[in-house]
Amino acid sequence: MLFNIGNEKKIHDIPIVRIRPCRVQSRRYFSSREMKELAQSIKFNGILQPLTVRKLSIGEYELVAGERRLRAAAMCGKSKVPCLILNCSDRQADQFSLIENLQKSDMNFFDEAEGFNRLMKSYNMSCFDISRRIGKRQSSVAEKIRMLTFTDEERDTIIRYRLTERHAKALLKIKEPLLRKSVLGKIIAQGLNVTQTERYIETVLSGKNQEKPKNQKTTLVIKDIKILENTIYKAVDSIRSTGIDAVSGRNETDAFIEYTVRIPKNKTDDETKKSA
Repeated sequence: MLFNIGNEKKIHDIPIVRIRPCRVQSRRYFSSREMKELAQSIKFNGILQPLTVRKLSIGEYELVAGERRLRAAAMCGKSKVPCLILNCSDRQADQFSLIENLQKSDMNFFDEAEGFNRLMKSYNMSCFDISRRIGKRQSSVAEKIRMLTFTDEERDTIIRYRLTERHAKALLKIKEPLLRKSVLGKIIAQGLNVTQTERYIETVLSGKNQEKPKNQKTTLVIKDIKILENTIYKAVDSIRSTGIDAVSGRNETDAFIEYTVRIPKNKTDDETKKSA
């Protein structure tokens, strides 16, 4: 065993106020709905699985595993929680907390990725080592770590709109940041499921769908400039038919074509006064 808990295997009821938060918290996201449900369950059924703590000093403990249960117990008004006390070092406690959380099926996939990455960097573990410790395939661990490619803003958006891990995997195929942001926005706006998302992204990557980032300027191309010119000239002729001597002009440069229409305002006023 990695951790020695000695002969003290009994469960202790420890006041919540005497338990410090875990120094290494691998969870960033706590669903408020799920926390309320857990608090309700604890209120009526109690805590079925003890928390794990380690002793810091007389009457003081540090949480090793059980952050959700601790928070939910406090939410429903519990003053004490059942705990198993471990005898372990700082390093062992950190590692145990990470692994214990990563073994849970309800952990957010971005939090999993952060946890795997921490095990690799802090404890020099390979994907193979991690897969052996937590009972997951090595390829699954490697895929999770790829999730760290997303920015914090992208991660928050994906979680907030409840997109799945498969949505995220499909988005990772898009390397260009602005394009990925644009595609993510469309997936959310249209409520695309996983299959629709995968098809849409394949279409974008194949070039069949000319998806452009939202802040990228688009250029208007006039296929037949003669149609526009005729419209302007007809408008000028209509003005002239009323007796106003309108004058049109056209100026073309490398960058643009400029059309002007001049109406002699003063002359029109004079003619109006004479007719009156």
